[in-house]
Amino acid sequence: MLSVKNLSVCYGAINAVSDLSFEVPQGGIVTLLGGNGAGKTTTLRTISGLMRARGGHVTFAGEDITTLAPHAIVARGIGHVPEGRMVFANLTVAENLSLGAYLQRDSTDIARSLDYVFELFPRLKERLKQTAGTLSGGEQQMLAIGRALMGRPKFLMLDEPSLGIAPRLVRTIFEKIVEINRTQGITILLVEQNANLALEISSHGYVLETGRIAVAGTSRELREDPRLKAAYLGG
Repeated sequence: MLSVKNLSVCYGAINAVSDLSFEVPQGGIVTLLGGNGAGKTTTLRTISGLMRARGGHVTFAGEDITTLAPHAIVARGIGHVPEGRMVFANLTVAENLSLGAYLQRDSTDIARSLDYVFELFPRLKERLKQTAGTLSGGEQQMLAIGRALMGRPKFLMLDEPSLGIAPRLVRTIFEKIVEINRTQGITILLVEQNANLALEISSHGYVLETGRIAVAGTSRELREDPRLKAAYLGG
């Protein structure tokens, strides 16, 4: 569904991503692992059109989207839940969700999406009139995911969904990610610092080091790789 080929992205003279290639099959969950500064967030931002590639291509559903504007990429069916959630803190939960549906025109589809978000995260329905900045970290993450789902994506990217969330809610968030994938058929690309949980719910993974793929394989293979056990899995 998504193919990244020989992608290179720079911050000025610094190469953040170099000759990066990987694929995400339709209907799957794929995870990107790596330390801070490995290029994971840069990769997602480039796929979303928020950053420009210096070289290489991003292809989605057979179309080269490398140079498209962010709104055009969203319109193609790609949703992005950014690192740090990035909710609109001064707007209410309801207003944040409405913004997620900005490009949608069918009121029936919007209502159906809203119902699904409330079914997935009942707490958001309880806090509809509450400003997003007053929510807990876990509730803000629910809102960020819900806002992305309001755009009715076919492909969803999540950047560090467990970051800054109470440990008791992390497992819940991951269970919801699996539910979104299985019940809605949404393909997921996951960037996550919790390597154990990420590999538990994904089928394949890629490990980035300084903007390049260092290790790739099935999630089972990566969980059993002694190098990854030592570096990321606490083994």
